Amino acid sequence: MIAMLHGQVAAVDQSGVVLDVSGVGFDVRMPQTDLASLHSGQSATVYTSMAVTQDAITLYGFLSPAEKKMFLQLQKVSGIGPKVALSLLSTLPPDRLARAVADGDATALAKAPGLGKKGAQKIILELKGSLDLSQVEGVSGPAQSPVDTGAQQVVEGLISLGWRQQDALDAVERACRDHDIDTPIGEKDVPRVLKLALTELDRGR
Repeated sequence: MIAMLHGQVAAVDQSGVVLDVSGVGFDVRMPQTDLASLHSGQSATVYTSMAVTQDAITLYGFLSPAEKKMFLQLQKVSGIGPKVALSLLSTLPPDRLARAVADGDATALAKAPGLGKKGAQKIILELKGSLDLSQVEGVSGPAQSPVDTGAQQVVEGLISLGWRQQDALDAVERACRDHDIDTPIGEKDVPRVLKLALTELDRGR
């Protein structure tokens, strides 16, 4: 396993770099945000992870240990491979990505090419609560976003009517998105969102 490389950047393209380490050129796939800060002739330290498949051995690299840790964490999610994990880190830095998972922000995650809303929800479902934010550099503490008590009221109301929690959460999210209702949901909007969410759920039967 190659855990880290230090050398001179020989070439940079849209997907990665060739890093010259004592005369040996390593082809390393990297996030777009890291590639933007590299140029030929520059000295760089890259934290790497190797992926071995039937037809290729690919080296993925990152300019910070935090990115590498998040890259490995993401691949613990079923169906998420190194290419999608790299796409996520090209879209969001590790601290914002961790915050999106902690906040259940599927919309932010779904902006990554190749992921989609269902994949984003799967990442949140499998990593939320188990993602160790303290191990991700740049994430200083728990999320400071205000608790959406209005949404909680609607979800609790739907659960009391016999709907599953995840279905209720999805219905509330769709209702707010499709009808441009601001979140956190205000007290005056709770009855309206409840009605809209019920309509969404009935439509899906």
